[in-house]
Amino acid sequence: MLTLAISSRTLFDLDDAHQIYLEQGIEAYRSYQLRNEDEPLEPGVAFPLVQKLLNIKHPDTNEPQVEVVLVSRNNGDTGLRIFNSIEHHGLDISRAVFSNGGSPYDYLSALGVELFLSAHHADVIGAINAGYAAAHLMTRKAAIQNDEQVRVAFDGDAVLFSDESEQIYQTGGLEAFRQNEHKRRNEPLNPGPFSAFLKKLHDLQSLFASGESPIRTALVTARSAPSHKRVILTLRQWGIRIDEALFLGGQDKAKFLQSFKADIFFEDQLTYVKTASEHTATGHVPYGVTNQNK
Repeated sequence: MLTLAISSRTLFDLDDAHQIYLEQGIEAYRSYQLRNEDEPLEPGVAFPLVQKLLNIKHPDTNEPQVEVVLVSRNNGDTGLRIFNSIEHHGLDISRAVFSNGGSPYDYLSALGVELFLSAHHADVIGAINAGYAAAHLMTRKAAIQNDEQVRVAFDGDAVLFSDESEQIYQTGGLEAFRQNEHKRRNEPLNPGPFSAFLKKLHDLQSLFASGESPIRTALVTARSAPSHKRVILTLRQWGIRIDEALFLGGQDKAKFLQSFKADIFFEDQLTYVKTASEHTATGHVPYGVTNQNK
Protein backbone atom coordinates (compact mmCIF):
# COMPACT_ATOMS: atom_id res chain seq x y z
CA MET A 1 0.00 0.00 0.00
CA LEU A 2 0.93 3.62 -0.50
CA THR A 3 1.03 5.36 2.89
CA LEU A 4 0.48 9.10 3.11
CA ALA A 5 0.89 11.17 6.28
CA ILE A 6 -1.06 14.40 6.27
CA SER A 7 -1.35 17.21 8.79
CA SER A 8 -4.73 18.31 10.14
CA ARG A 9 -4.32 21.85 8.75
CA THR A 10 -3.98 20.56 5.20
CA LEU A 11 -6.79 18.01 5.47
CA PHE A 12 -9.25 20.49 7.00
CA ASP A 13 -9.76 24.24 7.01
CA LEU A 14 -8.39 25.16 10.43
CA ASP A 15 -7.43 28.75 9.60
CA ASP A 16 -9.84 30.31 12.14
CA ALA A 17 -8.63 28.07 14.96
CA HIS A 18 -4.98 28.58 13.98
CA GLN A 19 -5.46 32.35 14.03
CA ILE A 20 -6.81 32.12 17.58
CA TYR A 21 -3.73 30.11 18.54
CA LEU A 22 -1.40 32.72 17.00
CA GLU A 23 -3.17 35.73 18.55
CA GLN A 24 -4.42 34.41 21.90
CA GLY A 25 -2.29 31.38 22.72
CA ILE A 26 -2.70 27.68 23.36
CA GLU A 27 -5.35 27.87 26.11
CA ALA A 28 -7.68 30.03 23.99
CA TYR A 29 -7.15 27.63 21.09
CA ARG A 30 -7.94 24.63 23.31
CA SER A 31 -11.14 26.25 24.61
CA TYR A 32 -12.25 27.11 21.07
CA GLN A 33 -11.71 23.55 19.83
CA LEU A 34 -13.52 22.00 22.80
CA ARG A 35 -16.50 24.39 22.38
CA ASN A 36 -16.73 23.43 18.73
CA GLU A 37 -15.94 19.74 19.16
CA ASP A 38 -19.15 18.61 17.47
CA GLU A 39 -18.94 21.21 14.68
CA PRO A 40 -17.45 19.49 11.61
CA LEU A 41 -14.52 21.21 9.98
CA GLU A 42 -14.74 22.19 6.32
CA PRO A 43 -12.48 20.40 3.82
CA GLY A 44 -8.98 21.87 3.43
CA VAL A 45 -6.58 22.17 0.52
CA ALA A 46 -5.58 18.48 0.43
CA PHE A 47 -9.03 17.03 1.17
CA PRO A 48 -9.98 16.26 -2.48
CA LEU A 49 -6.64 14.50 -3.06
CA VAL A 50 -7.05 12.39 0.09
CA GLN A 51 -10.63 11.51 -0.77
CA LYS A 52 -9.62 10.32 -4.24
CA LEU A 53 -6.63 8.34 -2.98
CA LEU A 54 -8.73 6.55 -0.36
CA ASN A 55 -11.13 5.47 -3.11
CA ILE A 56 -8.42 3.57 -5.04
CA LYS A 57 -9.12 -0.16 -4.82
CA HIS A 58 -7.26 -3.15 -6.27
CA PRO A 59 -8.95 -4.10 -9.57
CA ASP A 60 -9.10 -7.81 -8.62
CA THR A 61 -9.56 -7.89 -4.84
CA ASN A 62 -11.25 -4.50 -4.31
CA GLU A 63 -8.90 -3.95 -1.36
CA PRO A 64 -7.84 -0.36 -0.57
CA GLN A 65 -4.45 0.52 -2.02
CA VAL A 66 -3.75 3.76 -0.11
CA GLU A 67 -3.63 4.42 3.62
CA VAL A 68 -3.79 7.94 5.00
CA VAL A 69 -2.47 8.64 8.49
CA LEU A 70 -3.29 11.89 10.26
CA VAL A 71 -0.37 13.64 11.96
CA SER A 72 -1.01 16.70 14.09
CA ARG A 73 0.62 19.00 16.60
CA ASN A 74 -2.64 18.92 18.58
CA ASN A 75 -3.00 16.64 21.58
CA GLY A 76 -5.61 13.94 21.86
CA ASP A 77 -8.00 16.34 23.64
CA THR A 78 -8.07 19.09 21.02
CA GLY A 79 -7.66 16.50 18.28
CA LEU A 80 -11.05 14.95 18.99
CA ARG A 81 -12.72 17.58 16.78
CA ILE A 82 -10.48 16.47 13.92
CA PHE A 83 -11.46 12.82 14.31
CA ASN A 84 -15.11 13.83 14.56
CA SER A 85 -14.69 15.68 11.28
CA ILE A 86 -13.04 12.65 9.67
CA GLU A 87 -16.05 10.57 10.67
CA HIS A 88 -18.50 13.25 9.49
CA HIS A 89 -16.93 13.34 6.03
CA GLY A 90 -16.76 9.56 5.77
CA LEU A 91 -12.97 9.32 5.36
CA ASP A 92 -11.42 5.92 5.98
CA ILE A 93 -8.67 7.18 8.30
CA SER A 94 -8.06 5.18 11.47
CA ARG A 95 -4.45 5.88 12.45
CA ALA A 96 -3.27 9.19 13.89
CA VAL A 97 -0.36 10.78 15.74
CA PHE A 98 -1.11 13.74 18.02
CA SER A 99 2.27 15.05 19.13
CA ASN A 100 1.12 17.85 21.48
CA GLY A 101 3.31 20.56 19.96
CA GLY A 102 6.21 18.29 19.07
CA SER A 103 7.34 17.46 15.58
CA PRO A 104 5.31 14.57 14.11
CA TYR A 105 7.91 13.76 11.43
CA ASP A 106 9.80 11.74 14.06
CA TYR A 107 7.09 9.08 13.62
CA LEU A 108 7.23 8.83 9.81
CA SER A 109 9.60 5.87 9.82
CA ALA A 110 7.46 3.88 12.26
CA LEU A 111 4.37 4.67 10.18
CA GLY A 112 6.01 3.49 6.94
CA VAL A 113 5.24 6.77 5.20
CA GLU A 114 6.10 7.47 1.54
CA LEU A 115 4.68 11.02 1.39
CA PHE A 116 4.27 13.70 4.05
CA LEU A 117 2.10 16.79 3.49
CA SER A 118 2.03 19.54 6.09
CA ALA A 119 1.32 23.23 6.62
CA HIS A 120 4.25 23.45 9.07
CA HIS A 121 7.39 24.42 7.16
CA ALA A 122 9.90 23.27 9.77
CA ASP A 123 8.32 19.79 9.91
CA VAL A 124 8.59 19.50 6.12
CA ILE A 125 12.27 20.48 6.15
CA GLY A 126 12.92 17.92 8.87
CA ALA A 127 11.20 15.22 6.84
CA ILE A 128 13.09 16.15 3.65
CA ASN A 129 16.39 16.04 5.53
CA ALA A 130 15.43 12.61 6.87
CA GLY A 131 14.97 11.34 3.32
CA TYR A 132 11.20 11.51 2.89
CA ALA A 133 9.13 12.95 0.06
CA ALA A 134 7.58 15.93 1.83
CA ALA A 135 5.94 19.19 0.84
CA HIS A 136 4.64 22.33 2.50
CA LEU A 137 1.08 23.09 1.36
CA MET A 138 -0.33 26.61 1.39
CA THR A 139 -3.61 26.27 3.32
CA ARG A 140 -6.98 27.22 1.84
CA LYS A 141 -10.44 25.76 1.42
CA ALA A 142 -10.81 22.72 -0.79
CA ALA A 143 -11.35 23.19 -4.51
CA ILE A 144 -14.17 21.49 -6.39
CA GLN A 145 -13.18 18.04 -7.64
CA ASN A 146 -12.90 17.63 -11.40
CA ASP A 147 -13.36 13.85 -11.62
CA GLU A 148 -12.45 10.67 -9.75
CA GLN A 149 -8.98 10.24 -11.29
CA VAL A 150 -6.02 11.32 -9.14
CA ARG A 151 -3.85 13.72 -11.16
CA VAL A 152 -0.38 14.37 -9.75
CA ALA A 153 2.12 16.76 -11.35
CA PHE A 154 5.82 17.05 -10.56
CA ASP A 155 8.58 19.52 -11.33
CA GLY A 156 11.81 17.84 -12.46
CA ASP A 157 15.06 19.21 -11.04
CA ALA A 158 15.19 19.20 -7.21
CA VAL A 159 11.88 17.28 -7.03
CA LEU A 160 11.94 14.08 -9.11
CA PHE A 161 15.66 14.49 -9.81
CA SER A 162 18.55 15.83 -7.76
CA ASP A 163 19.50 19.50 -8.00
CA GLU A 164 22.85 18.76 -9.72
CA SER A 165 21.82 20.51 -12.96
CA GLU A 166 20.14 23.38 -11.11
CA GLN A 167 23.39 24.03 -9.25
CA ILE A 168 25.16 24.51 -12.59
CA TYR A 169 22.41 26.85 -13.79
CA GLN A 170 22.60 28.91 -10.59
CA THR A 171 26.39 29.29 -10.69
CA GLY A 172 27.09 29.38 -14.44
CA GLY A 173 23.89 30.54 -16.10
CA LEU A 174 21.75 29.11 -18.89
CA GLU A 175 24.55 28.46 -21.37
CA ALA A 176 26.59 26.49 -18.84
CA PHE A 177 23.47 24.50 -18.03
CA ARG A 178 22.85 23.70 -21.70
CA GLN A 179 26.45 22.67 -22.29
CA ASN A 180 26.40 20.38 -19.26
CA GLU A 181 23.14 18.74 -20.31
CA HIS A 182 24.44 18.19 -23.84
CA LYS A 183 27.70 16.74 -22.59
CA ARG A 184 25.93 14.41 -20.17
CA ARG A 185 22.83 13.76 -22.26
CA ASN A 186 23.27 9.99 -22.03
CA GLU A 187 23.94 9.98 -18.27
CA PRO A 188 20.88 9.55 -16.05
CA LEU A 189 20.14 12.19 -13.44
CA ASN A 190 20.42 11.20 -9.80
CA PRO A 191 17.16 10.63 -7.90
CA GLY A 192 15.54 13.55 -6.08
CA PRO A 193 13.32 13.53 -2.98
CA PHE A 194 10.16 12.49 -4.89
CA SER A 195 11.63 9.75 -7.11
CA ALA A 196 10.57 6.92 -4.78
CA PHE A 197 7.05 8.35 -4.47
CA LEU A 198 6.74 8.51 -8.27
CA LYS A 199 7.87 4.87 -8.41
CA LYS A 200 5.16 3.95 -5.91
CA LEU A 201 2.53 5.69 -8.03
CA HIS A 202 3.87 3.87 -11.09
CA ASP A 203 3.56 0.54 -9.27
CA LEU A 204 -0.07 1.35 -8.40
CA GLN A 205 -0.80 2.31 -12.00
CA SER A 206 0.66 -1.00 -13.16
CA LEU A 207 -2.11 -2.90 -11.36
CA PHE A 208 -4.65 -1.58 -13.83
CA ALA A 209 -5.28 -2.25 -17.50
CA SER A 210 -4.15 0.39 -20.00
CA GLY A 211 -6.48 3.36 -19.96
CA GLU A 212 -8.17 2.30 -16.71
CA SER A 213 -5.74 3.60 -14.09
CA PRO A 214 -7.25 5.84 -11.38
CA ILE A 215 -3.94 7.77 -11.31
CA ARG A 216 -2.47 10.05 -13.96
CA THR A 217 0.97 11.66 -13.64
CA ALA A 218 2.67 14.58 -15.36
CA LEU A 219 6.14 16.09 -15.46
CA VAL A 220 5.84 19.89 -15.70
CA THR A 221 9.31 21.37 -16.05
CA ALA A 222 10.95 24.62 -17.14
CA ARG A 223 13.39 22.58 -19.25
CA SER A 224 13.11 22.64 -23.03
CA ALA A 225 14.78 20.88 -25.96
CA PRO A 226 17.50 19.67 -26.11
CA SER A 227 17.81 19.29 -22.32
CA HIS A 228 14.63 17.21 -22.33
CA LYS A 229 16.52 14.18 -23.64
CA ARG A 230 18.36 13.51 -20.38
CA VAL A 231 15.09 13.62 -18.45
CA ILE A 232 13.39 11.10 -20.74
CA LEU A 233 16.36 8.72 -20.65
CA THR A 234 16.51 8.97 -16.84
CA LEU A 235 12.86 7.95 -16.42
CA ARG A 236 13.39 5.16 -18.94
CA GLN A 237 16.35 3.81 -16.96
CA TRP A 238 14.32 3.97 -13.75
CA GLY A 239 11.64 1.87 -15.47
CA ILE A 240 9.01 4.50 -14.77
CA ARG A 241 6.24 5.53 -17.12
CA ILE A 242 4.98 9.08 -16.72
CA ASP A 243 1.75 9.87 -18.54
CA GLU A 244 2.38 13.43 -19.68
CA ALA A 245 5.58 15.47 -20.02
CA LEU A 246 5.47 19.25 -20.48
CA PHE A 247 8.75 21.00 -21.32
CA LEU A 248 7.85 24.67 -20.96
CA GLY A 249 11.13 26.47 -21.52
CA GLY A 250 10.72 28.79 -18.54
CA GLN A 251 7.04 29.67 -19.06
CA ASP A 252 4.79 29.99 -16.03
CA LYS A 253 3.29 26.63 -15.15
CA ALA A 254 -0.06 27.65 -13.67
CA LYS A 255 -2.17 27.55 -16.86
CA PHE A 256 -0.67 24.24 -17.93
CA LEU A 257 -1.51 22.74 -14.53
CA GLN A 258 -5.08 23.97 -14.95
CA SER A 259 -5.25 22.24 -18.33
CA PHE A 260 -3.90 19.02 -16.80
CA LYS A 261 -6.47 19.42 -13.97
CA ALA A 262 -3.85 18.63 -11.35
CA ASP A 263 -5.04 17.62 -7.90
CA ILE A 264 -1.58 18.50 -6.57
CA PHE A 265 1.68 19.85 -7.96
CA PHE A 266 5.11 19.47 -6.34
CA GLU A 267 7.61 22.28 -7.02
CA ASP A 268 10.86 23.46 -5.42
CA GLN A 269 10.85 27.10 -6.62
CA LEU A 270 8.63 29.51 -4.69
CA THR A 271 7.97 31.68 -7.75
CA TYR A 272 6.14 28.83 -9.43
CA VAL A 273 4.56 27.68 -6.15
CA LYS A 274 2.89 31.06 -5.62
CA THR A 275 1.32 31.27 -9.09
CA ALA A 276 0.32 27.61 -9.24
CA SER A 277 -1.25 27.62 -5.75
CA GLU A 278 -3.84 30.15 -6.92
CA HIS A 279 -5.43 27.39 -9.01
CA THR A 280 -4.02 24.05 -7.83
CA ALA A 281 -3.08 22.50 -4.50
CA THR A 282 0.67 23.08 -4.62
CA GLY A 283 3.34 21.61 -2.37
CA HIS A 284 6.57 23.52 -1.92
CA VAL A 285 9.50 21.09 -1.78
CA PRO A 286 12.21 22.89 0.27
CA TYR A 287 15.10 21.00 -1.27
CA GLY A 288 18.17 21.90 -3.29
CA VAL A 289 20.24 24.97 -4.06
CA THR A 290 17.30 27.34 -4.69
CA ASN A 291 16.07 26.77 -1.14
CA GLN A 292 19.34 27.18 0.70
CA ASN A 293 19.22 29.84 3.44
CA LYS A 294 15.46 30.32 2.92
